[in-house]
Amino acid sequence: MFFSLRNRLFFIFTIMLTVPFIVLSIIIPSWFTSVIEDQTKNNTIDMMDQYSLYLDSVTVQAEDLGKQVLVNQTTQQWLQLEESDNASLAELHFIRNELKIWLSSMTLNNSNTMSISVFLNDGTGIWTNHPFLSEVEWFQEYSEKNQRWIKAHTDAYQQPYVQSYVNSFVIPLYDIYTLNQFGVIKVNLPSTLLETALEKVTLGENGRVHLLSSTGENVLTGSVSTPEVVLDDSLREIVNSAKSKGLIESSHNGEEYLVFYQKLSVGDWILFSEITKSELFSKVNQLQNRLLYTSGLIFILTILASYLFSTNIVRPLGKMTKAMEYIERGDFTGATHYMPSIKTPNDEVGYHIKVFNQTIDQLNKLIKIEYEANLRRKDAEYKALLLQINPHFMNNTLEIIGGLAAQGKNKDVINVSVYLGRMMSYSLNTLTDVVPLGKEINYIRNFTDILKVRYEDAISISIVEEPETKSLPIIKFIIQPLVENAAKYSFMENTHAEIIIKTVKEEDQVFISVEDNGIGMSEGVKLDLMNADMNDSTIVLASKGTSIGLKNVLGRLKLYYGDDFSFQIDSERNKGTKITLCIKVKGDIHDEGAN
Repeated sequence: MFFSLRNRLFFIFTIMLTVPFIVLSIIIPSWFTSVIEDQTKNNTIDMMDQYSLYLDSVTVQAEDLGKQVLVNQTTQQWLQLEESDNASLAELHFIRNELKIWLSSMTLNNSNTMSISVFLNDGTGIWTNHPFLSEVEWFQEYSEKNQRWIKAHTDAYQQPYVQSYVNSFVIPLYDIYTLNQFGVIKVNLPSTLLETALEKVTLGENGRVHLLSSTGENVLTGSVSTPEVVLDDSLREIVNSAKSKGLIESSHNGEEYLVFYQKLSVGDWILFSEITKSELFSKVNQLQNRLLYTSGLIFILTILASYLFSTNIVRPLGKMTKAMEYIERGDFTGATHYMPSIKTPNDEVGYHIKVFNQTIDQLNKLIKIEYEANLRRKDAEYKALLLQINPHFMNNTLEIIGGLAAQGKNKDVINVSVYLGRMMSYSLNTLTDVVPLGKEINYIRNFTDILKVRYEDAISISIVEEPETKSLPIIKFIIQPLVENAAKYSFMENTHAEIIIKTVKEEDQVFISVEDNGIGMSEGVKLDLMNADMNDSTIVLASKGTSIGLKNVLGRLKLYYGDDFSFQIDSERNKGTKITLCIKVKGDIHDEGAN
């Protein structure tokens, strides 16, 4: 049973007129304080988690770059030449250049503008030599303190050198075959990469966020503004705590501090953020004072509340009308995506919108089910049409081979068998029904070669193929039945057959024509073909007589391309027939070549 709108309105008026002072002066400020504190905790933890994930992705990328350099064959060859006493200067110069080129390509391909430097223990480097390597602070942190991740610093020997701060990942450089260590690999990433992301981690309006080491040093640039006492006490508790993240409350000089922390997986780095409670709740305190003066406006607010309450009815209905416009256009997906934006209370309007949303979902599901069923039926019909061709072709070809063998024409038998093998290789490739037109023409060349062996000088076949058409995508086996029919009807009343096959591209359309000098078509046959419903594949499958090959081709093309396919028949009795297929193509297929 619904909580009626009339009762709800009466209840709201009563509450707003009887207890406004209590609500505005005590409950709301206390609630705001609790909500802000909870939201601050949740939002800060979420942002710190996001920054941790981001830092992990960046540092993992840096670690992967360092490992790739270590195991790279060029790096190992350079080490072996540096270790060898027999290496010439030319060999060292060549391998250093090879390694420079590879490191440069890795730097250019890196989306985070990381750079890589490689040094031997004596300071010999790929980009430049570093004669005082052992005295550099970052190298001492690595060698003496075993620090793999180095805090922000400038590096005049980084590649390429710019006067900016970088954080570095350092790993030992060693021969992977002997495990002898020869130096270090240093992956530099701009400190601004980490600082920019860190700026998005906010704590209230005045909170301070830092990326620190376990000793309290700033991993990035700048100084740490947190009071030293709060920082030291918090770090001591963080280091000794088994938790990876949490909240610490501390006090100093009469201020209460909220310290959020998260231990990161990178070295001993800690994401550290702190704010005082007075800073966090300053606006709430101001709000509490202001609310005391607004109690006198409660009556006016009740009038406004009634107006706003009425809009809670009008606004959802207006948005539902927008969703109905999507449905009117047939866009059920758009309506489904739009409906969750309609926010309604649990009243009569909300119930109607809920039922309307469920109705949209059901209709959308039913439409999808019907659409998928039609796709499966269309695919089955296409396969059935395709199966009509191959048995007919195989029967004719085997008869040709048998006839040649009976005449003792062994060479011709071999040739026809080779042509047949190529055609079978093409036919048995069932990975796709779409091929480049050039490959389909190569298939036709093998087929016409069989016809030439069969009819010898009695047949003349010309193939005119525009180079632009070779890469255009086309469905398979659409030309062979036309050529086969052309040869068949050319010999009915003639002793010599002439067949011309052409492919032409004009703008976004390809024209494929097969022309012969056969007996032509009667007007009745032409009208039958032109008026046949090629969308109905059952008519094509049930076709009998002389037009089955042509109807098969037209049916498959119509089934696959729909309105993007058309055809034209030019025929005259006893003079010949020309059949032109017109297909609107989209894009090219980059063919690797026909077998």
